[in-house]
Order: sequence, then structure tokens, then C-alpha cells
Amino acid sequence: MPLELAYRYFGGEGKPPLVILHGLFGSSRNWTSAGKLLARSFEVFALDMRGHGDSPFAPPPMRDYSFKTMASDVRAWLSARGVNHPILLGHSLGGKVAMRLAVDQPKLVRALVAADIAPRDYPPHHTVAFAAMRSLDLAALNSRQEAEQKLRALLNDENLARFLLTNLVREVDAGFRWRVDVAGLYAALPELSRSSLAPGETYPGPTLFLRGDQSDYVRDGDRPLIAAHFPRHQILALGRAGHNLHVDQPAAFTAALEYFALDLE
Repeated sequence: MPLELAYRYFGGEGKPPLVILHGLFGSSRNWTSAGKLLARSFEVFALDMRGHGDSPFAPPPMRDYSFKTMASDVRAWLSARGVNHPILLGHSLGGKVAMRLAVDQPKLVRALVAADIAPRDYPPHHTVAFAAMRSLDLAALNSRQEAEQKLRALLNDENLARFLLTNLVREVDAGFRWRVDVAGLYAALPELSRSSLAPGETYPGPTLFLRGDQSDYVRDGDRPLIAAHFPRHQILALGRAGHNLHVDQPAAFTAALEYFALDLE
């Protein structure tokens, strides 16, 4: 059963709708800066996928984080909010979900944008991040600063520690909790590391693959696979950008989407 997804609205009423799906450990709030820039040309909605941000976790005992289920959440959200024929933009994990929805429901999607992700299997990422988050004793934490110090020591990566801490919230009289379903998503990691598409599945609509030139998530060797699934595709690399290309190069990222949308008119 689809879950009701939380979202943020960044404006642009009356313009072509753009729906954004974030990556693993992310949420709609990570798209605030880019979303405001994109709203000059699009009506921008950023969703929190199940198990992330302010959206519900998948219910136990069988927590379902399959790509088809997450895509069905997005489809239900589009229907409930009356958002018709949007450009669907997915980053990393969100890109896999966006590909799944576009293939399953091509008439619902005006165009697809996959940000720094390819339709292939990946080695399991984020195992170290999951281990660090699971090792924190939230009940014993006294402050966010203490949590940051412990994560930085475990990860030896200040930027990653700070990113993960965007998911740590403190409830009045209830202590700290994660806004991301650490246990459920960790259990689903083997599935989430695989491609969301099966051989032979295609989306016939316009598709843009945006990659960071300092990231290895989309490689030259992925081009034949991309072409097989997305016959009307373009691939564009953003300079001086890593995996989080919308953060590293927000102006260039926005311009790329705007030029892509011109071809849709």
C-alpha cells in the first residue's frame, strides 16, 4: 500500500511541474537552494521518500523498500496532489526510483532526469555510514555536538558526518531519534544497490542523464546500457562537480535542466 509522502514546495506556480526525488539519507530539505533556483523556470516539488525526512517509515515486520513500492508512493502522491505530467528528477537512489516510475507509467512522466546515477548494479555503498549511525547510542547522547564528534571519529569524513546529522532530531522530552529508517534501509541495502530496471525495459520519453565530472557513478562504459533503456537520452557532465552535483554546481545544474526543458516545448 502506498504511503503518504511529505514534500516541500519551492514555488513557480503556473510553470511546468518538476518533481524531485532525493538520494539515500537525503530529504527534500537538501534541495532547498537548488529548488529555489529551479523555481524560476519550473513549479518545483521536492518529496521525502518513504523512510526519509518527514515521510513515514515502511511498516514492520516486512519493511518494503523495493523500487516498485517506492515508485508507487510517488505515483499516488502525483494523483493525490493533481500534479500532471511532470518532469521527474531523481538523484542517486531517487534516480533509480524515478527510472522505475517512468518505465512503469510512461504516460505520467513528461520527461526524466537522472542525476549522477546509471541503470546498473552498484557495489553496496554506505555500509560504513550505516554502521556508524547504528553504533550511536541515541539514548545516551547529550548534544548534537557530541553526536558529530562520534560520527567524525567513526567515519573520518567531516562532510559525511555533517550530512548524516541532518537526519538527527531531538524531540522535547523524548531525546534524539533518526529521521531516516536506519534499520529498514540497511536491511534493504542489497536490493537498493541493484538496478531498478530489468533487461529489455525501456522508457520512450526524453531523458537527461546529468553526471558530475568528479564522480564515478556514471561512467563512459554505462552509455550502451543507458541507450538500451532510454532511446531518447542525452548525457551531460557538469564540471567541477561530484556526486552531489546540485550542491556543487547549483547554477550549472539549473541551467542544464532549463536547456533540456526547452527541447520539450
